[in-house]
Amino acid sequence: MKIGLIGCGVIAQVMHLHFLAEMPELFEIAAVCDVSREVAEACAQRYHVPLVMEDWRDLVAAPIDAVMVLTPGSHAPIAIAVAEAGKHVFVEKPLCFSPAEGRAMIAAADKARVVMLVGYNKRYDPAYERLQADMAEVTDLRLARVTTFESPFEPYVAHFPMHIGAALSDAIIAPLRQETADRLETAVGGDAASRRLYHTILLDSMVHELNALRGILGEPDGVEFADLGRHGATIVLRFGDRRAILTWIDLPGFARYQMEFAFFAPDRRLTLAFPSPYLRNAAATLTEEVGVSGTTESSSTSRMLSYHAGFKTELVHFHDCIVNGTAPRTPASDALRDIALCGAILEAHRTCAPVANPTSGADA
Repeated sequence: MKIGLIGCGVIAQVMHLHFLAEMPELFEIAAVCDVSREVAEACAQRYHVPLVMEDWRDLVAAPIDAVMVLTPGSHAPIAIAVAEAGKHVFVEKPLCFSPAEGRAMIAAADKARVVMLVGYNKRYDPAYERLQADMAEVTDLRLARVTTFESPFEPYVAHFPMHIGAALSDAIIAPLRQETADRLETAVGGDAASRRLYHTILLDSMVHELNALRGILGEPDGVEFADLGRHGATIVLRFGDRRAILTWIDLPGFARYQMEFAFFAPDRRLTLAFPSPYLRNAAATLTEEVGVSGTTESSSTSRMLSYHAGFKTELVHFHDCIVNGTAPRTPASDALRDIALCGAILEAHRTCAPVANPTSGADA
């Protein structure tokens, strides 16, 4: 399958190009595109890519089968154009900025009958898959807790062969920034400060946690509480009579990233801890704690199930969806519910009031 990449930044260089190159039996990297010609050419040279572009429209028109959209900002304009060109689309998270954008993306993919898969790498992690199976056996969940300690990513990628180009001119950057600002204002309105929180905390980071939590507990019935700040966030979601508490905090002083999902039942506790997403093939750890009722006896078992990277597995799955017609595990229709949920969380933050049926905006 001939595949092209639009956006040759950190995630492309650290993960996607590397894993695509590991699977020549599945993929041929046929084209790369970046607004920095220097960066695109460096990536093309490293991975022997024949076509190099600066304008994403040129890549969309190239003779390839599929496109990975790895740019910052909303992915809607590029993804829609890719689908309309009859090419399959891999979209990095977040899907887009608003449910309206997401519905337009899905409509374009459906009309063209192409696959549109969203890159939620944690959903493809072996430890996460085991947690899903284990949670299916839990009948009396009392609490779910998700904790993320954000940290600087530079120390995690310093050992990779990265190419950082020269600073781009204002003539290139200014229109891109303005488009992002305009799309955010259209998506959620309000003041610039809350739009920034929506973009940087919810869409750029916590959308991973929200998607993974939904993959285990299903759709939330309400956002009970949301407080977003410049350095952190606290969110309470309701799933029937169960509560999930999500906390996110930015700790830029040292590289000690941590993301943990914990589920508490009367006789069982399950905890999934993820390493930094910028480390290739680093294993997540799944810990189970159990006890004997009425006694002091208890035990804890930690499992490292595999070093298979979710970033690689999702690419294999993308190929399988295209070639064999397998239903996408993380389709755009599911990612759209994350965008609706982020909007509901922002609303709860702005109004200091609960929001019912927070993912229903995906159905409007």
